[in-house]
Amino acid sequence: MNNQLHAISPIDGRYAGKTETLSEFFSEASLIKYRIVVEIEYFIALSNLPIDAILEINDTTKSELRKWANELSDREITRVKEIEKTTNHDVKAVEYILKEQFDKLGLSKVKEWIHFGLTSQDINNTAFPMMIRDGLEKVILPNLRDTLAEVKQLSEDYKGIPMLAHTHGQPASPTTMGKEFFVFYERLEKQIECLSQIQLYGKFGGATGNFNAHKVALPEVHWPMFADNFVEQQLGLKRYLTTTQIAHYDDLSELFDNLKRINVIFIDFSRDLWTYISMEYFRQKTVKNEVGSSAMPHKVNPIDFENAEGNLGMANAILEHLSAKLPISRLQRDLTDSTVMRNVGVPFAHSLIAYTSIKKGLNKLLLNEEKLNADLEKNYAVVAEAIQNILRRENYPEPYETLKELTRGKSRITSEDISSFIATLEVSSEIKTELMKITPHNYIGYF
Repeated sequence: MNNQLHAISPIDGRYAGKTETLSEFFSEASLIKYRIVVEIEYFIALSNLPIDAILEINDTTKSELRKWANELSDREITRVKEIEKTTNHDVKAVEYILKEQFDKLGLSKVKEWIHFGLTSQDINNTAFPMMIRDGLEKVILPNLRDTLAEVKQLSEDYKGIPMLAHTHGQPASPTTMGKEFFVFYERLEKQIECLSQIQLYGKFGGATGNFNAHKVALPEVHWPMFADNFVEQQLGLKRYLTTTQIAHYDDLSELFDNLKRINVIFIDFSRDLWTYISMEYFRQKTVKNEVGSSAMPHKVNPIDFENAEGNLGMANAILEHLSAKLPISRLQRDLTDSTVMRNVGVPFAHSLIAYTSIKKGLNKLLLNEEKLNADLEKNYAVVAEAIQNILRRENYPEPYETLKELTRGKSRITSEDISSFIATLEVSSEIKTELMKITPHNYIGYF
Protein backbone atom coordinates (compact mmCIF):
# COMPACT_ATOMS: atom_id res chain seq x y z
CA MET A 1 0.00 0.00 0.00
CA ASN A 2 1.19 3.50 -0.83
CA ASN A 3 0.89 5.13 2.60
CA GLN A 4 0.92 8.64 1.15
CA LEU A 5 -2.06 7.89 -1.08
CA HIS A 6 -4.02 6.51 1.86
CA ALA A 7 -2.99 9.05 4.51
CA ILE A 8 -5.86 10.93 6.15
CA SER A 9 -3.88 14.12 6.54
CA PRO A 10 -2.27 15.83 3.51
CA ILE A 11 0.72 16.46 5.75
CA ASP A 12 1.55 12.76 5.51
CA GLY A 13 0.04 12.38 2.04
CA ARG A 14 0.12 15.03 -0.65
CA TYR A 15 2.65 17.20 1.20
CA ALA A 16 4.76 14.45 2.75
CA GLY A 17 7.80 15.44 0.73
CA LYS A 18 7.61 18.98 2.10
CA THR A 19 7.15 17.95 5.72
CA GLU A 20 9.34 14.86 6.07
CA THR A 21 12.12 16.85 7.79
CA LEU A 22 9.74 17.34 10.73
CA SER A 23 9.15 13.60 11.14
CA GLU A 24 12.40 13.33 13.08
CA PHE A 25 10.88 15.55 15.77
CA PHE A 26 7.10 15.14 15.76
CA SER A 27 6.27 11.55 14.81
CA GLU A 28 5.21 8.77 17.16
CA ALA A 29 8.64 7.21 16.70
CA SER A 30 10.25 10.53 17.61
CA LEU A 31 8.19 10.84 20.79
CA ILE A 32 9.24 7.35 21.86
CA LYS A 33 12.91 8.14 21.20
CA TYR A 34 12.81 11.39 23.16
CA ARG A 35 11.08 9.67 26.07
CA ILE A 36 13.76 6.98 26.13
CA VAL A 37 16.50 9.63 26.01
CA VAL A 38 14.97 11.34 29.05
CA GLU A 39 14.69 8.05 30.97
CA ILE A 40 18.29 7.07 30.16
CA GLU A 41 19.69 10.47 31.09
CA TYR A 42 17.72 10.37 34.33
CA PHE A 43 19.06 6.93 35.18
CA ILE A 44 22.63 8.08 34.49
CA ALA A 45 22.09 11.18 36.64
CA LEU A 46 20.86 8.95 39.48
CA SER A 47 23.90 6.72 39.11
CA ASN A 48 26.13 9.75 39.64
CA LEU A 49 24.63 10.53 43.04
CA PRO A 50 27.08 9.87 45.90
CA ILE A 51 24.79 7.60 47.91
CA ASP A 52 25.27 3.98 48.94
CA ALA A 53 21.80 2.91 47.84
CA ILE A 54 22.60 3.41 44.14
CA LEU A 55 24.90 1.03 42.30
CA GLU A 56 27.42 2.93 40.22
CA ILE A 57 27.74 2.17 36.50
CA ASN A 58 30.91 2.79 34.56
CA ASP A 59 31.43 5.25 31.71
CA THR A 60 31.38 2.47 29.11
CA THR A 61 27.91 1.41 30.20
CA LYS A 62 26.70 5.01 30.16
CA SER A 63 27.97 5.37 26.59
CA GLU A 64 26.28 2.14 25.55
CA LEU A 65 22.98 3.28 27.01
CA ARG A 66 23.18 6.66 25.29
CA LYS A 67 24.16 5.10 21.99
CA TRP A 68 21.23 2.69 22.15
CA ALA A 69 18.79 5.51 22.96
CA ASN A 70 20.05 7.76 20.18
CA GLU A 71 20.14 4.99 17.56
CA LEU A 72 16.86 3.31 18.43
CA SER A 73 15.73 1.09 15.56
CA ASP A 74 12.26 0.80 14.06
CA ARG A 75 12.15 -2.76 15.39
CA GLU A 76 12.65 -1.52 18.94
CA ILE A 77 10.09 1.25 18.48
CA THR A 78 7.64 -1.35 17.22
CA ARG A 79 8.38 -3.37 20.33
CA VAL A 80 7.32 -0.40 22.48
CA LYS A 81 4.02 -0.25 20.64
CA GLU A 82 3.53 -3.98 21.18
CA ILE A 83 4.09 -3.59 24.92
CA GLU A 84 1.65 -0.67 24.94
CA LYS A 85 -1.11 -2.97 23.63
CA THR A 86 -0.82 -4.83 26.93
CA THR A 87 -0.15 -1.95 29.31
CA ASN A 88 -2.54 0.49 27.60
CA HIS A 89 -0.05 3.09 28.82
CA ASP A 90 2.54 4.58 26.50
CA VAL A 91 5.11 5.75 29.06
CA LYS A 92 4.94 2.47 31.00
CA ALA A 93 5.69 0.70 27.73
CA VAL A 94 8.84 2.80 27.44
CA GLU A 95 9.84 1.81 30.98
CA TYR A 96 9.36 -1.88 30.18
CA ILE A 97 11.45 -1.85 27.00
CA LEU A 98 14.19 -0.10 28.98
CA LYS A 99 14.10 -2.93 31.51
CA GLU A 100 14.36 -5.45 28.67
CA GLN A 101 17.42 -3.63 27.37
CA PHE A 102 18.95 -3.50 30.84
CA ASP A 103 18.56 -7.28 31.06
CA LYS A 104 20.42 -7.62 27.74
CA LEU A 105 23.22 -5.38 29.02
CA GLY A 106 23.59 -7.27 32.29
CA LEU A 107 22.07 -4.45 34.31
CA SER A 108 19.17 -6.39 35.80
CA LYS A 109 20.24 -5.53 39.37
CA VAL A 110 19.73 -1.82 38.80
CA LYS A 111 16.76 -1.78 36.42
CA GLU A 112 14.29 -0.80 39.15
CA TRP A 113 16.01 2.58 39.25
CA ILE A 114 14.47 3.22 35.84
CA HIS A 115 11.65 5.78 36.27
CA PHE A 116 12.46 6.03 40.00
CA GLY A 117 10.01 8.35 41.78
CA LEU A 118 8.62 9.71 38.53
CA THR A 119 5.21 10.13 36.99
CA SER A 120 4.53 9.94 33.24
CA GLN A 121 4.40 13.70 32.94
CA ASP A 122 7.98 14.04 34.14
CA ILE A 123 8.85 12.25 30.92
CA ASN A 124 6.22 13.81 28.64
CA ASN A 125 6.78 17.34 29.90
CA THR A 126 10.48 17.11 29.14
CA ALA A 127 10.30 15.04 25.93
CA PHE A 128 7.79 17.32 24.19
CA PRO A 129 9.62 20.61 24.82
CA MET A 130 12.86 18.95 23.68
CA MET A 131 11.13 17.82 20.49
CA ILE A 132 9.70 21.28 19.89
CA ARG A 133 13.03 22.98 20.63
CA ASP A 134 14.91 20.72 18.21
CA GLY A 135 12.23 20.95 15.50
CA LEU A 136 12.33 24.73 15.74
CA GLU A 137 16.10 25.02 15.73
CA LYS A 138 16.75 22.49 12.97
CA VAL A 139 13.80 22.97 10.62
CA ILE A 140 11.37 25.82 11.32
CA LEU A 141 13.78 28.65 12.17
CA PRO A 142 16.17 27.87 9.26
CA ASN A 143 13.20 27.91 6.87
CA LEU A 144 11.88 31.13 8.38
CA ARG A 145 15.29 32.76 8.03
CA ASP A 146 15.60 31.57 4.42
CA THR A 147 12.20 33.07 3.61
CA LEU A 148 13.13 36.27 5.44
CA ALA A 149 16.32 36.51 3.38
CA GLU A 150 14.27 36.23 0.18
CA VAL A 151 12.00 39.05 1.32
CA LYS A 152 14.98 41.23 2.21
CA GLN A 153 16.67 40.57 -1.13
CA LEU A 154 13.56 41.61 -3.04
CA SER A 155 13.25 44.75 -0.90
CA GLU A 156 16.76 45.63 -2.08
CA ASP A 157 16.10 44.62 -5.70
CA TYR A 158 13.01 46.84 -5.82
CA LYS A 159 14.49 49.74 -3.89
CA GLY A 160 13.53 53.11 -5.35
CA ILE A 161 11.02 51.69 -7.84
CA PRO A 162 7.99 54.00 -7.53
CA MET A 163 4.53 52.51 -7.12
CA LEU A 164 1.10 53.96 -6.63
CA ALA A 165 -0.03 53.23 -3.10
CA HIS A 166 -3.58 52.19 -2.32
CA THR A 167 -5.17 53.12 0.99
CA HIS A 168 -8.74 51.87 1.45
CA GLY A 169 -8.33 50.46 -2.05
CA GLN A 170 -8.03 53.98 -3.47
CA PRO A 171 -5.04 55.66 -5.16
CA ALA A 172 -2.82 57.29 -2.53
CA SER A 173 0.56 58.98 -2.13
CA PRO A 174 3.17 56.96 -4.02
CA THR A 175 5.51 54.54 -2.30
CA THR A 176 8.18 52.18 -3.61
CA MET A 177 7.95 48.46 -4.13
CA GLY A 178 11.19 47.97 -2.22
CA LYS A 179 9.87 49.80 0.82
CA GLU A 180 6.64 47.77 0.81
CA PHE A 181 8.70 44.56 0.90
CA PHE A 182 10.87 46.00 3.65
CA VAL A 183 7.80 46.64 5.78
CA PHE A 184 7.27 42.87 5.92
CA TYR A 185 10.96 42.16 6.37
CA GLU A 186 11.09 44.41 9.42
CA ARG A 187 7.96 42.89 10.97
CA LEU A 188 9.10 39.34 10.38
CA GLU A 189 12.65 39.91 11.54
CA LYS A 190 11.46 41.12 14.93
CA GLN A 191 9.05 38.25 15.48
CA ILE A 192 11.46 35.57 14.27
CA GLU A 193 14.07 36.91 16.68
CA CYS A 194 11.50 36.74 19.48
CA LEU A 195 10.70 33.14 18.54
CA SER A 196 14.36 32.16 18.64
CA GLN A 197 14.75 33.60 22.15
CA ILE A 198 11.82 31.84 23.84
CA GLN A 199 13.04 29.67 26.71
CA LEU A 200 11.38 26.27 26.91
CA TYR A 201 10.75 24.61 30.26
CA GLY A 202 10.28 21.10 31.54
CA LYS A 203 8.27 19.78 34.46
CA PHE A 204 10.15 17.35 36.69
CA GLY A 205 8.89 16.79 40.23
CA GLY A 206 7.02 13.53 40.70
CA ALA A 207 3.35 12.65 40.94
CA THR A 208 2.04 16.08 42.00
CA GLY A 209 5.19 18.16 41.63
CA ASN A 210 6.38 17.92 45.26
CA PHE A 211 9.00 15.14 44.96
CA ASN A 212 7.03 13.14 47.56
CA ALA A 213 8.36 9.73 46.51
CA HIS A 214 11.90 11.00 46.04
CA LYS A 215 12.08 12.57 49.47
CA VAL A 216 10.57 9.69 51.38
CA ALA A 217 12.88 7.15 49.70
CA LEU A 218 16.13 9.16 49.72
CA PRO A 219 15.75 12.17 52.06
CA GLU A 220 19.49 12.85 52.01
CA VAL A 221 19.30 14.09 48.41
CA HIS A 222 18.18 17.67 47.72
CA TRP A 223 15.81 16.66 44.93
CA PRO A 224 14.75 20.12 43.71
CA MET A 225 18.41 21.03 43.20
CA PHE A 226 19.07 17.67 41.54
CA ALA A 227 16.12 18.22 39.18
CA ASP A 228 17.21 21.77 38.33
CA ASN A 229 20.67 20.55 37.34
CA PHE A 230 19.35 17.51 35.50
CA VAL A 231 16.76 19.35 33.42
CA GLU A 232 19.10 22.19 32.53
CA GLN A 233 22.42 20.37 32.04
CA GLN A 234 21.29 17.01 30.66
CA LEU A 235 18.14 18.02 28.79
CA GLY A 236 18.89 21.62 27.85
CA LEU A 237 15.68 23.05 29.31
CA LYS A 238 14.76 25.20 32.27
CA ARG A 239 12.69 23.57 35.02
CA TYR A 240 9.33 24.82 36.21
CA LEU A 241 9.93 25.11 39.95
CA THR A 242 6.36 24.69 41.17
CA THR A 243 3.84 22.60 39.28
CA THR A 244 0.97 20.18 39.67
CA GLN A 245 1.33 16.77 38.06
CA ILE A 246 1.85 18.48 34.72
CA ALA A 247 3.61 21.49 33.27
CA HIS A 248 1.46 24.57 33.03
CA TYR A 249 2.61 25.07 29.43
CA ASP A 250 2.84 28.85 29.63
CA ASP A 251 6.13 28.75 27.72
CA LEU A 252 4.57 26.71 24.93
CA SER A 253 1.60 29.06 24.84
CA GLU A 254 4.03 31.95 24.40
CA LEU A 255 5.77 30.08 21.60
CA PHE A 256 2.54 29.18 19.81
CA ASP A 257 1.30 32.77 20.02
CA ASN A 258 4.61 34.03 18.65
CA LEU A 259 4.53 31.60 15.73
CA LYS A 260 0.91 32.58 15.10
CA ARG A 261 1.97 36.26 14.86
CA ILE A 262 4.63 35.31 12.32
CA ASN A 263 2.04 33.41 10.32
CA VAL A 264 -0.41 36.33 10.46
CA ILE A 265 2.29 38.57 8.96
CA PHE A 266 2.87 36.02 6.21
CA ILE A 267 -0.88 35.88 5.53
CA ASP A 268 -0.85 39.67 5.16
CA PHE A 269 2.20 39.40 2.88
CA SER A 270 0.64 36.65 0.75
CA ARG A 271 -2.59 38.62 0.29
CA ASP A 272 -0.70 41.75 -0.73
CA LEU A 273 1.32 39.82 -3.31
CA TRP A 274 -1.84 38.12 -4.57
CA THR A 275 -3.35 41.58 -5.04
CA TYR A 276 -0.27 43.02 -6.75
CA ILE A 277 -0.35 40.08 -9.17
CA SER A 278 -4.06 40.70 -9.87
CA MET A 279 -3.22 44.38 -10.50
CA GLU A 280 -0.47 43.24 -12.91
CA TYR A 281 2.25 44.90 -10.85
CA PHE A 282 3.85 41.50 -11.03
CA ARG A 283 3.76 38.85 -13.68
CA GLN A 284 4.81 35.28 -12.91
CA LYS A 285 7.39 33.10 -14.59
CA THR A 286 5.84 30.27 -16.54
CA VAL A 287 7.02 26.69 -16.46
CA LYS A 288 6.71 24.61 -19.62
CA ASN A 289 4.03 21.90 -19.39
CA GLU A 290 2.51 23.38 -16.20
CA VAL A 291 -1.22 24.13 -16.33
CA GLY A 292 -2.76 27.19 -14.69
CA SER A 293 -6.38 26.29 -15.30
CA SER A 294 -8.07 23.13 -16.55
CA ALA A 295 -10.31 25.28 -18.76
CA MET A 296 -8.47 28.54 -19.48
CA PRO A 297 -5.06 27.97 -21.09
CA HIS A 298 -3.90 31.57 -20.64
CA LYS A 299 -4.04 31.60 -16.85
CA VAL A 300 -1.02 31.68 -14.53
CA ASN A 301 -2.65 31.68 -11.11
CA PRO A 302 -0.91 32.93 -7.92
CA ILE A 303 -1.30 29.45 -6.43
CA ASP A 304 1.82 29.57 -4.25
CA PHE A 305 0.53 32.52 -2.25
CA GLU A 306 -2.95 31.01 -2.09
CA ASN A 307 -1.51 27.72 -0.88
CA ALA A 308 0.52 29.57 1.73
CA GLU A 309 -2.49 31.51 2.97
CA GLY A 310 -4.55 28.34 3.34
CA ASN A 311 -1.86 26.44 5.21
CA LEU A 312 -1.07 29.39 7.46
CA GLY A 313 -4.74 29.57 8.36
CA MET A 314 -4.77 25.86 9.22
CA ALA A 315 -1.62 26.26 11.30
CA ASN A 316 -2.98 29.24 13.20
CA ALA A 317 -6.29 27.58 13.98
CA ILE A 318 -4.41 24.73 15.68
CA LEU A 319 -1.87 27.05 17.31
CA GLU A 320 -4.76 29.06 18.74
CA HIS A 321 -6.30 25.94 20.25
CA LEU A 322 -2.98 24.73 21.66
CA SER A 323 -2.23 28.12 23.16
CA ALA A 324 -5.67 28.49 24.72
CA LYS A 325 -6.16 24.91 25.89
CA LEU A 326 -2.83 23.66 27.22
CA PRO A 327 -2.43 26.11 30.15
CA ILE A 328 -5.78 24.94 31.55
CA SER A 329 -6.05 21.72 33.61
CA ARG A 330 -8.56 20.74 36.25
CA LEU A 331 -7.02 20.73 39.73
CA GLN A 332 -3.72 18.83 39.80
CA ARG A 333 -4.21 17.21 36.38
CA ASP A 334 -6.66 16.06 33.76
CA LEU A 335 -5.83 14.20 30.56
CA THR A 336 -7.03 16.71 27.99
CA ASP A 337 -3.50 17.96 27.37
CA SER A 338 -2.29 14.48 26.40
CA THR A 339 -4.29 14.02 23.21
CA VAL A 340 -3.87 17.69 22.28
CA MET A 341 -0.09 17.61 22.63
CA ARG A 342 0.12 14.73 20.18
CA ASN A 343 -0.95 17.21 17.49
CA VAL A 344 1.83 19.67 18.23
CA GLY A 345 3.66 18.84 15.00
CA VAL A 346 0.63 19.58 12.83
CA PRO A 347 0.80 23.41 12.92
CA PHE A 348 4.55 23.27 12.40
CA ALA A 349 3.99 21.12 9.31
CA HIS A 350 1.33 23.42 7.85
CA SER A 351 3.59 26.40 8.57
CA LEU A 352 6.52 24.71 6.84
CA ILE A 353 4.38 23.98 3.76
CA ALA A 354 3.43 27.67 3.69
CA TYR A 355 7.00 28.96 4.01
CA THR A 356 8.07 26.67 1.17
CA SER A 357 5.20 27.92 -1.00
CA ILE A 358 6.02 31.56 -0.29
CA LYS A 359 9.65 31.05 -1.30
CA LYS A 360 8.52 29.31 -4.47
CA GLY A 361 6.10 32.13 -5.27
CA LEU A 362 8.70 34.82 -4.66
CA ASN A 363 11.04 33.16 -7.13
CA LYS A 364 8.35 33.35 -9.83
CA LEU A 365 7.76 37.10 -9.54
CA LEU A 366 8.55 39.34 -12.49
CA LEU A 367 8.16 43.05 -11.75
CA ASN A 368 6.03 44.83 -14.35
CA GLU A 369 7.44 48.36 -14.29
CA GLU A 370 5.41 49.30 -17.36
CA LYS A 371 2.18 48.75 -15.41
CA LEU A 372 3.56 50.51 -12.33
CA ASN A 373 4.46 53.57 -14.38
CA ALA A 374 1.12 53.57 -16.23
CA ASP A 375 -0.82 53.59 -12.96
CA LEU A 376 1.28 56.44 -11.62
CA GLU A 377 0.84 58.43 -14.81
CA LYS A 378 -2.94 58.20 -14.78
CA ASN A 379 -3.22 59.19 -11.12
CA TYR A 380 -1.77 62.68 -10.97
CA ALA A 381 -4.28 63.53 -8.26
CA VAL A 382 -1.89 62.00 -5.71
CA VAL A 383 0.51 64.95 -6.03
CA ALA A 384 -2.22 67.18 -4.56
CA GLU A 385 -0.88 66.32 -1.11
CA ALA A 386 2.57 67.60 -2.08
CA ILE A 387 1.25 70.80 -3.63
CA GLN A 388 -0.98 71.46 -0.63
CA ASN A 389 1.86 71.21 1.85
CA ILE A 390 4.20 73.44 -0.13
CA LEU A 391 1.38 76.01 -0.26
CA ARG A 392 0.92 75.64 3.51
CA ARG A 393 4.62 76.36 3.88
CA GLU A 394 4.11 79.53 1.86
CA ASN A 395 1.07 80.57 3.96
CA TYR A 396 -1.20 80.29 0.95
CA PRO A 397 -4.86 80.69 2.00
CA GLU A 398 -6.86 77.46 2.38
CA PRO A 399 -4.57 75.19 0.33
CA TYR A 400 -6.34 71.99 1.39
CA GLU A 401 -9.72 73.31 0.32
CA THR A 402 -8.26 74.60 -2.95
CA LEU A 403 -6.80 71.21 -3.85
CA LYS A 404 -9.96 69.44 -2.70
CA GLU A 405 -11.96 71.53 -5.16
CA LEU A 406 -9.56 70.55 -7.94
CA THR A 407 -9.38 66.80 -7.30
CA ARG A 408 -12.25 65.40 -5.26
CA GLY A 409 -14.83 63.37 -7.15
CA LYS A 410 -13.01 63.66 -10.48
CA SER A 411 -12.66 60.47 -12.50
CA ARG A 412 -9.14 61.43 -13.52
CA ILE A 413 -6.63 64.18 -12.96
CA THR A 414 -3.92 64.47 -15.62
CA SER A 415 -0.53 66.12 -15.59
CA GLU A 416 -2.05 68.83 -17.79
CA ASP A 417 -4.75 69.47 -15.16
CA ILE A 418 -2.08 69.90 -12.50
CA SER A 419 0.01 72.18 -14.70
CA SER A 420 -2.98 74.36 -15.51
CA PHE A 421 -3.87 74.58 -11.84
CA ILE A 422 -0.35 75.58 -10.82
CA ALA A 423 -0.36 78.29 -13.46
CA THR A 424 -3.38 79.92 -11.79
CA LEU A 425 -1.83 80.06 -8.33
CA GLU A 426 -0.88 83.45 -6.96
CA VAL A 427 2.66 82.47 -5.97
CA SER A 428 6.09 83.36 -7.26
CA SER A 429 7.51 81.83 -10.42
CA GLU A 430 10.10 80.03 -8.28
CA ILE A 431 7.35 78.29 -6.29
CA LYS A 432 5.51 77.41 -9.49
CA THR A 433 8.70 75.88 -10.89
CA GLU A 434 9.13 73.90 -7.67
CA LEU A 435 5.56 72.63 -7.89
CA MET A 436 5.85 71.69 -11.57
CA LYS A 437 8.74 69.34 -10.81
CA ILE A 438 6.57 67.11 -8.64
CA THR A 439 5.19 64.00 -10.36
CA PRO A 440 3.74 60.73 -9.08
CA HIS A 441 7.00 59.11 -10.22
CA ASN A 442 9.28 61.16 -7.96
CA TYR A 443 6.97 61.95 -5.02
CA ILE A 444 8.16 58.97 -2.96
CA GLY A 445 9.69 60.36 0.22
CA TYR A 446 12.78 58.68 1.66
CA PHE A 447 12.15 55.16 0.41
